[in-house]
Amino acid sequence: MKPPKGGPKIDPAEVQLIQKPGHKDKGDGSGGEYWDVMVAGQRAGEVFVNVIDEAPLGRHASLQIFLNQDQQGKGVGRVAYRMAAEASQHDSLYLHMRKSNLASKLAAEAAGFTDASPEGITQLILRRDGSKG
Repeated sequence: MKPPKGGPKIDPAEVQLIQKPGHKDKGDGSGGEYWDVMVAGQRAGEVFVNVIDEAPLGRHASLQIFLNQDQQGKGVGRVAYRMAAEASQHDSLYLHMRKSNLASKLAAEAAGFTDASPEGITQLILRRDGSKG
């Protein structure tokens, strides 16, 4: 069960990314990256980058995060998005999500991602530049 909105948040210092080899469709291709998300030494989820070639952007680095349900709503996503963007080899990263996914949108924006959705697209696309610096 998710903690209530505005509930206790984690200490960002407790979040760590452990880089590992990617696996099937999760950071395993050319330009791919993969990390386990750890909170206080326990696996809390995963974050990975796949280089994809899809409309409307063409070829780009797409970051995805999946957190264990018991870690959602604690601020882990905000920290993990930022840490992955800073650790990534890619200068620009994109996120693709449903427009209704407000929690992920807010977490990504807190990590420096901004709306880059082309007009008329049904999905929300966020972008962060300058990941390497």
